[in-house]
Amino acid sequence: MNGTSPEWLARLAHLFSYKPKNKEALMMLLRDAAHHNVLSGEILSMIERMLYVSDMLVREVMVPKANMVCIKAGSDLKTILPLVIESGHSRFPVIAPDESVIGIVLAKDLLTYMLKRELVFRLTDVTRPVLFSPQSKRLDILLREFRAKRNHLAVVLDEYSHVAGLITIEDVLEQIVGEIEDEYDIDEDSDEIKQMATHVFIVKAMTPIADFNEHFSADFTDEEFDTIGGLVLKQFGHLPKRDEITKMGRFQFKVLQSDNRRVYLLEVTIVGEDQLTEREGE
Repeated sequence: MNGTSPEWLARLAHLFSYKPKNKEALMMLLRDAAHHNVLSGEILSMIERMLYVSDMLVREVMVPKANMVCIKAGSDLKTILPLVIESGHSRFPVIAPDESVIGIVLAKDLLTYMLKRELVFRLTDVTRPVLFSPQSKRLDILLREFRAKRNHLAVVLDEYSHVAGLITIEDVLEQIVGEIEDEYDIDEDSDEIKQMATHVFIVKAMTPIADFNEHFSADFTDEEFDTIGGLVLKQFGHLPKRDEITKMGRFQFKVLQSDNRRVYLLEVTIVGEDQLTEREGE
């Protein structure tokens, strides 16, 4: 024990004897541990999110019904495939004429019919049972159900048993580990505009319009909106889903990342002849 200070021993004894009485007290203890490099900042943030997930309800995280991508009961493969390809999702609720959800279709279950054209496709043959969840269920309980029942998606019902939206296991996990990034994501500390090809750029939706104009020699007004994302949302007229496209002037905007609250990331393609010519000469 040579070299061990009495102060350190006292702190260690206090750590093991102290019993937090609530989450706030526990977080104070954990922050002190992080301050003394016992925990990393990333682990501290994850633990904090885990503690507060039990206070969150499904309705706070779910994708609302208006933004759901569904397959209509009785649809044929020719109708379903474009929907699957355009949305980029892996699971799709199947809705009956009365708008109730009668099952779930996995995109991977359609591959056999794409490769073996001689097979007769019936939507009922690939429709799987659906997990339902009330809006008022706690996220930690739903996560437990996802794991126990090996489901990745649940259809959310309101107090009248009407479809209110859906929630995936990824939606829940993101509340714990933070946003799960994909190949289009730009680090928080990186540039707001990243060139991917000659005329193709990845742009954060929070990029100020003034910065966008300066980078692309554009002249979009910032009188009504401060960010390029706000301007794009106005052009759409609704909260767009991933892969939706709109055009403004010389630019095509494609949504790369969004949720049920806002747009995060855009793919910007320069399509105007005059701008293309100017950049080709650079």
